[in-house]
Amino acid sequence: MPSSAAGSWRCSTPSNRGDAGPVLAGFAPGAEHAMIGTHALSGRRVSPQAIADWYARLFRLLPDIRFDLRRIEVSGPPWATIATVVWRETNSATDGVRTSATGMHVVHIAWGRMTRLVILTDTAKLEATLRRIAAKGTAEALAAPIADGPDRP
Repeated sequence: MPSSAAGSWRCSTPSNRGDAGPVLAGFAPGAEHAMIGTHALSGRRVSPQAIADWYARLFRLLPDIRFDLRRIEVSGPPWATIATVVWRETNSATDGVRTSATGMHVVHIAWGRMTRLVILTDTAKLEATLRRIAAKGTAEALAAPIADGPDRP
């Protein structure tokens, strides 16, 4: 039976301060990182370098991104745990226009390390933000995805 927590938590983790180091340290060797869509942040990454490059791009495009966690559910034994995290993020992108979107992380965990992270978000809102900041000079917002794995989330 899954355990869950509902509510709203302001996330004050290093990732909410633009520091991906602790998140990157949470990935197991051979982990997979994927985000749905067809935009600069989409795609599937399987190498530690590609995953690190993705977080660096995320923080360049959305430097003040913040997550408000809404619901967390965890199920499974320590060697095959699945956690879902429902969140609402806010950001000002590179142009200072405040936007927000909801989404979910689906996280596969083995012995306390992430083996797979799939990010599901409102791609229409994200793509609109990326097009807007590209039009204002942030060319990377329309760059090809950082991807080094087969195209499947």
